[in-house]
Amino acid sequence: MLISAIITIIGLSLFETISSVDNAIINAEVLATMGTKARKWFLMWGLVIAVFLVRGVLPWAIVWAFNPSLGPIQAFTAAFSGDSAVKDSIEKSAPILLIAGGIFLIFLFLHWLFLEDKKFGLPRTEKFFMESGVWFYAVVSILLTFISYLAIKQNSMMAFGAIIGSTLFFITHGFKQSAEVEEKKLKSSTRSDLSKLLFLEIIDATFSIDGVLGAFAFTLSVPLILIGNGLGAVMVRQLTIGNIDRIKKYVFLKNGAMYSILVLGILMILNSFGIKIPEYISPLATFLIIGFFFWKSKMHLKNL
Repeated sequence: MLISAIITIIGLSLFETISSVDNAIINAEVLATMGTKARKWFLMWGLVIAVFLVRGVLPWAIVWAFNPSLGPIQAFTAAFSGDSAVKDSIEKSAPILLIAGGIFLIFLFLHWLFLEDKKFGLPRTEKFFMESGVWFYAVVSILLTFISYLAIKQNSMMAFGAIIGSTLFFITHGFKQSAEVEEKKLKSSTRSDLSKLLFLEIIDATFSIDGVLGAFAFTLSVPLILIGNGLGAVMVRQLTIGNIDRIKKYVFLKNGAMYSILVLGILMILNSFGIKIPEYISPLATFLIIGFFFWKSKMHLKNL
């Protein structure tokens, strides 16, 4: 039990760190335009907000929302509860939560694969899909229809969960697109440090949704998610402070994060349909995929 929890926490923190590299880059570039006092505030109190108010409250709120019959304390400690009523509630709601998170993550991956600029880690495959970018919306629509059809046959609320995952993806995607435009304005503007701080906190909350939903592929335990994602958030702040230029040199890390997201999304959907996947598969897949693209990045640096 302890070993499993440790592996889960390590996997969560690694996934949170790598999947938040884009967030760290935005933070670093906006912080460079701010005063010393504002930077210190963001790096200290912004971390508290990121860990406890976002990555702490969000997974707890999600579990509670999918299990309204539970009280707030029961929702937080559900994974460790010996109460059979609590376990039954979690088991009944888990497929809905998992399919919502799985759809969100797969859509996130497909958007990156079809539409986002990238350094080709798998040149032939990724280049082919980039050249077929117009098919993104058709592919995700067909995929949502197919998975919802299968879900309705098993549980109509699972189909609703799939729609929630799709809706959440397009909402957060809109925020991220706006963030890219706003970031460019902030870098060349004379806006107040306060407005920049508010922007960074909102963006941090938006980016955290990827990591929080992905965390449910590792565990349904809110305390473990809080610890693992919290450690990842601390690492993201460390990257923001001093190592962001070095991280940018590892050009295939984003590829590793996105392929991890694909695998986690698939695992969540399989679990939602009752196909039991051992708990160690999610962290193991994350280690292997990110490790491969980290190695590929190092080889790329050597060949420059």
